[in-house]
Amino acid sequence: MEHQAIELNRARKPYDPAYDPVVAPHPGHGRDYAPTYWIGTAGEPPADDGPVTADMDADVVVVGSGYTGLSCAIHLAREHGIKAVVLEANGVAWGCSTRNGGQAQISAGRLKRSQWIERWGVNVAKKLHKEIAEGFDLFRALIKEPEIDCLPQDGGHLYIAHREKMMPALEKESKLLNEVFGYPTRILGREEIHRDFVRDEEAKGAMLEPDGMGIHAARLAFGYLKLARKLGAKVHTASPVVGYSQRNGVHYLATPGGTVRARNVAFATAGYTSPGLHPMTKHRLMPVLSNSVVTRPLSDGELEALNFKAKIPLTDTRTLRHYYRLMPDNRVQIGSRSAITGADADNRKHLDLLLAGMHRKFPSLRGIQIDYSWWGWVDVSHDMMPRIFRPDPAQSVFYAMGYGGNGVMYSAQAGRRLAQLVAGKGQGLDLPIFTSALPHHGLLTPFRRIGQRAMYHWYYLKDELI
Repeated sequence: MEHQAIELNRARKPYDPAYDPVVAPHPGHGRDYAPTYWIGTAGEPPADDGPVTADMDADVVVVGSGYTGLSCAIHLAREHGIKAVVLEANGVAWGCSTRNGGQAQISAGRLKRSQWIERWGVNVAKKLHKEIAEGFDLFRALIKEPEIDCLPQDGGHLYIAHREKMMPALEKESKLLNEVFGYPTRILGREEIHRDFVRDEEAKGAMLEPDGMGIHAARLAFGYLKLARKLGAKVHTASPVVGYSQRNGVHYLATPGGTVRARNVAFATAGYTSPGLHPMTKHRLMPVLSNSVVTRPLSDGELEALNFKAKIPLTDTRTLRHYYRLMPDNRVQIGSRSAITGADADNRKHLDLLLAGMHRKFPSLRGIQIDYSWWGWVDVSHDMMPRIFRPDPAQSVFYAMGYGGNGVMYSAQAGRRLAQLVAGKGQGLDLPIFTSALPHHGLLTPFRRIGQRAMYHWYYLKDELI
């Protein structure tokens, strides 16, 4: 079976650059990976269990083999004695988990701590912060497993003000984190950033958070795969769910190779959740494209000119933020917003927009060779926060998604929480992200991309001009 899986990895169908989860019936069937730096430098993916080839029964089926799905399988086995069957449409971690920027931050969703307080009050916000901090502890513990070698670059996260007008809000957030949450952040000035971290020409100041880590995205996912299979999970690739029904408490998940009958189903498909996958996940997310590039390795002289000492994740204060970092092999990675639709994803203007952002920060990199360029879908929820939830108490269907681009770290904890819910051990999970469904777009669903275009124009004006 392992030999069969490796042969499948070598004979995938071509990568589809125009894939769009809003219109596609499913993410594909055995398609190749996006041409990311992570896939290009991770080596051969480890063996999986190959495609489903006959009808089978399972106690728990996890749909999606990214960070969340594999973490769920790991924790189902390790903490609850349940050996899950994981179904993946293409290759392991084919979606978000091998297309992100490899930045683990102490966050989940897109809201700041001050916005948590505005929405839920200070007591709930403190409990949510504790949950996220516990998630970082779990993440750090997981990547110490011998199966996981993801080249971690630990040491914090630098949140960089790209304009002077952003500093008062950043200083206010830092004070809130320090005084209300007991989380020791520090405000840095432009001179200190340039001296001790990096000569980012846009930087006017920054907030330094003590928790933040760069990782190799594909090596993390492949490590999760090895650990999940070691614990007894089965991970079936090239097995998209192309049909779903339920009868007498049993879920029937049809794949091209056979139907999997399950007592419990957990969806962990994030930005690659197609509208027809399941009624409870339909139109619960706003898939948003993000572009990313990685340069050739920088020479010692080029690194010295940039004074690039920081090995930690960097993000700026734009609404349509840039996320960037220096890789272990001295390449620069940077990512930001991309196209609205999959059909427009390979339009050169989106790459040019991202490169212009890199050049504003690092003018000396103008004209540098780009070795990797890709894009991927981000699972932004309607209210900017994730959910790990059982939508209907009468049905054994669960999901974990909606990280809004901040899922590299928290997906480990989300998978663990998802496993708790599936195993019937969710008592005490009383935070809003565990007790409410992902919001629905409702009547606005057919028009959401029109709204997205308008909001992108407004965000640009607010980020750059107003």
